[in-house]
Amino acid sequence: MQRDSSTNRPAQETAMSDTTASTAPTVPARGRGLRVALRAVQVLLALFFALASALPKLIGHSSAADTFAEMGWGDVGMYAIGVLELAGAVALVVPVLQSVAATALSALMVGAFVVQLTYFDGANAVTPLVLMVPLLVIARLRRGHNQELRRLVRDRIGAADRA
Repeated sequence: MQRDSSTNRPAQETAMSDTTASTAPTVPARGRGLRVALRAVQVLLALFFALASALPKLIGHSSAADTFAEMGWGDVGMYAIGVLELAGAVALVVPVLQSVAATALSALMVGAFVVQLTYFDGANAVTPLVLMVPLLVIARLRRGHNQELRRLVRDRIGAADRA
């Protein structure tokens, strides 16, 4: 067995430690994989809320318009919910807003669940509940960004007060 004279370790061990020591700090593969998976879920939810949920409301598609008319909410209610969903979808992929967006969209899903139960006799009531699960996971796991958001808001308010 060859030994490295400077460290008195086997040469292969020295070569391996030298290559790992020179790289940037690494994140454990599991933690990195979970972050990537969470980000993928966020993007998929954002796409769902923007394209499948908000867009039909914002363009006044007959499927959305008929539903809101049946509830008596009309176009104003339809557009308002569409705007909230689109804003939530966009905010879901903005790092500092992720947790707040997931929480707000979860609250919107509670409303959707209640509407499904009261106006539509529970038809499709499970859909908002299914959407709430990953939203609440995102809200919980991304809550560290809330401190940064508070700091940004506090700095803005302080700057406005000084002006």
